[in-house]
Amino acid sequence: MPVRATKRGAERTRFASDAAVDVLICGASFAGLAVARELRASGASVLVLDRYEIGERQTSACAAPTEWLVNLGLEGSVRQTFGSLLVHTPSVTARWPLPWTFSTFDYRTLCRLLWEQSSARFETAKVDGRTGNVVHTDRGDVRARVIVDALGWRRVLAGGANFQPPDAPLSRGLEVHPDGRGADLELWLDRRYVSPGYGWSFPARDELRIGVGSFDPAVHVKDPTLTLADDVSADAVRFQGNWIPHKLRPATEAGVFFVGDSAGHCLPMTAEGIRTALYFGVACGRELAAALDGRQDLGDALRRYHDFSASHRLPFACMYAAQQSVRRLHGPPMNGLVRLFGRRRVSKWAFRHYLDIAPPSAALPAPRGAVTPRRREIAA
Repeated sequence: MPVRATKRGAERTRFASDAAVDVLICGASFAGLAVARELRASGASVLVLDRYEIGERQTSACAAPTEWLVNLGLEGSVRQTFGSLLVHTPSVTARWPLPWTFSTFDYRTLCRLLWEQSSARFETAKVDGRTGNVVHTDRGDVRARVIVDALGWRRVLAGGANFQPPDAPLSRGLEVHPDGRGADLELWLDRRYVSPGYGWSFPARDELRIGVGSFDPAVHVKDPTLTLADDVSADAVRFQGNWIPHKLRPATEAGVFFVGDSAGHCLPMTAEGIRTALYFGVACGRELAAALDGRQDLGDALRRYHDFSASHRLPFACMYAAQQSVRRLHGPPMNGLVRLFGRRRVSKWAFRHYLDIAPPSAALPAPRGAVTPRRREIAA
């Protein structure tokens, strides 16, 4: 389990009673750091808050399309790169070739590299809620002209009652991190581990990230994770688990921008959330930068970012439908699909379209004076 590195004792001072900034970003993982990065030349006062130090608490298997990492200048965090997926059912194993590469990375290094590209200030604090444009923390209140919630699936800064597991559109995942090496990204579609979900092994140079995810929040995953680790002769050590949203939620509410898991920016079926957190974080940051330097007003930024997120509903809905069908496909139908995707032409066609949901081109510098393009313009 992570060790809290937040300020304690004499160092844990309260914020000034009149603490105020232009932009307050709550959450210092992929999404929040991506927003902060895009505001580096805005001239605004930007404060990032998180319960943990930057890079302190890894929350996923930490893998993303390599081109995304390169385009954001994060290639120094890469641990291992793969050009295919090795997929198993109880009776079939097939290699799915990819039209792009996928890389596992070191979480702490990636967060540091992202943070070094920003000009924001950081403080450790636990965010408890919000009243209007004032955010409440365990170190006091902070007033901000612009507020970003990148705190995760709990959507802390939203108004009204929030959803809670297991009665919420959430998947659940658990993994172990034993020492070891591997040559392949591997997936298991096997009811022995989980019916509504899958198992995985993601090698990261000298570490294996082995886990099981369930699309049904009521289905526990600890025992299946232990079983999978035992089946691949790996030690069940260094546990890490989390809830994973699998439906889009409104990206703005009462003047607050939501990005990453707080907006449901995690792809159903695959549970890939890092690429989408970076993608929507970049989009949010660029809209805010345009508002801060006078190219648009804040209301326009809220509307454009909301519409940008909502324009992805169709691919998210299609992937959600595929996710919900997994438990009904085990056996011959699943075997047939796994073999089909083993065909180079089929796999490459499908994964090109999959990458286009949040394409790496979105991470490249925007044209001078431009704000976030619409989704159809990015995909083109």
